[in-house]
Amino acid sequence: MKRRISVRLLDLTGGKMATRRLCGILANATRQMANVVSRRLASTSMSMREAICAAMDEEMARDESVFLLGEEVARYGGCYKVSKGLLQKYGEDRVLDTPITEMGFTGIAVGAAMAGMRPICEFMTYNFSMQAIDQVVNSAAKTYYMSAGRVNVPIVFRGANGAGVGVAAQHSQDFAAWYAHCPGLKVISPYSSEDAKGLLKTAIRDDNPVVFIKNEMQFSQEFRMSLIFGCPPRRPLRNEA
Repeated sequence: MKRRISVRLLDLTGGKMATRRLCGILANATRQMANVVSRRLASTSMSMREAICAAMDEEMARDESVFLLGEEVARYGGCYKVSKGLLQKYGEDRVLDTPITEMGFTGIAVGAAMAGMRPICEFMTYNFSMQAIDQVVNSAAKTYYMSAGRVNVPIVFRGANGAGVGVAAQHSQDFAAWYAHCPGLKVISPYSSEDAKGLLKTAIRDDNPVVFIKNEMQFSQEFRMSLIFGCPPRRPLRNEA
């Protein structure tokens, strides 16, 4: 059986040298695949809070048009400490504390998006987004359609959603289905830290409005995270620069 296989392989490839080259290529490809799989399986832990902060950090470093605004997102580091350290790294021009006026700062964010910026508009809790519902559902969601595709609104509305601990009924509502039924909005509700980081980065790069919601009781929860998504991006090789 071995002899038959070797003869047929020689016939197909044109000799022993070609066979050796082919085997070398296959062996190299196998090693590369094994390396990718091993990196995939190797993992570390990251909390939901850390994953969301890392996603915003990486996108703000990548694109100067990305900025964050909302209540207590700057000096306090966010209500759930999701934006901790971003003010010190990017300054007050890109991490902005706002007054307690959801309609006002949401309108500012939507206008900035229409002008070409990529704002991340944070609601301390999505219960407060009801104060800004007109800006989200009418100004942001419908503009691309009403402008016949000429005006994009690349904005992410991000915040805590759903039941909390000791926050009463009016702060425990789930708005995922509400926003999912609004034409023009994409709604993301990630389960794990890896999902949260990858999907938030994708949402920030999207040219249309995205509602990014997360249950407030999961911010401190840690999830296993593969190193491919958990480690900082590698430096480009010389021939990639």
